[in-house]
Amino acid sequence: MGEERRGYLYGLTAYALWGFFPIYFKLLAPSPPLEILAHRVIWSVVFVSLVLLALRNVHFLGRIVRDRRLLGGITLAAVLIGVNWATYIYGVNSSRVVETALGYFITPLVVVLLGVTVQRERLRLWQWIAIGFGALAVAVLTVDYGHLPYIALALAASFGSYSLIKKRLALPPAEGLFIESAVLALPALGYLGWLNATGGAEFGHVSVWHTVLMLLSGVATAVPLMLFAAAANRVPLVGIGILQYVAPILQLACGVLLFHEPMPPARLAGFALVWVALIIFTVDGLRGARAAAKGRTAAAAAAATAEPAAALPPR
Repeated sequence: MGEERRGYLYGLTAYALWGFFPIYFKLLAPSPPLEILAHRVIWSVVFVSLVLLALRNVHFLGRIVRDRRLLGGITLAAVLIGVNWATYIYGVNSSRVVETALGYFITPLVVVLLGVTVQRERLRLWQWIAIGFGALAVAVLTVDYGHLPYIALALAASFGSYSLIKKRLALPPAEGLFIESAVLALPALGYLGWLNATGGAEFGHVSVWHTVLMLLSGVATAVPLMLFAAAANRVPLVGIGILQYVAPILQLACGVLLFHEPMPPARLAGFALVWVALIIFTVDGLRGARAAAKGRTAAAAAAATAEPAAALPPR
């Protein structure tokens, strides 16, 4: 199997695991969302620590501790991913899986908006049209829900902002996840200590199966991320962009088919508008990538033609 095919397999596996996360987090009830989040943070630190120790890769810690700007960026990223995780767990365990899927459908559009507002990037016409369809979809869904789809918007905004910061930090996935989880670990431990002291903890009091699943939440967090990293190193960016829709499609299927969440016509219309926006966005991205590839090929050919000419003596 070639490296690119292996990359697609890694990427598909990562997004499929993320797509079935609603089933996993439903099994962690009756623990409240914050208890699940705290355990997810702590066991992520434990699992990734073991991985890094096995790889003998701990030298990066000194560099990060000495760089206050980098440490500040990682702390902000940790807060954003903590908000994202907490919102997702709350959405799943309050029977709003469909809305969480919507959040990850509109995340690419939010990332584009952040590129315009924060990075001062210029959008092409079709990208603006895609964002327009996305805004119309949010308006339709607001009418359907009777309020803004705040879970979806919070997921999209937190993960979009997190992605922007991670791009600037350029940390490898395992190291980044370790530091982010470590930043959140102290408040997580404090919360769990308070929860146990007040008798509100569910961990260890529900069943052996529940306890094991809580312990494995760190593995469930880290493994898809590592698979994604392996895919990102082998698959073109356009391929990753298309694969990212696998997770919300599966999450939507879980919400409608497994958990029987309602999908009235107005809500379906809102999702249809989101899908139209994503189709426009994806097709425009493919065309842009193809044009850029042709431009690089033409530039390389021109450079190759110019080199022999430059070597000729002047007449």
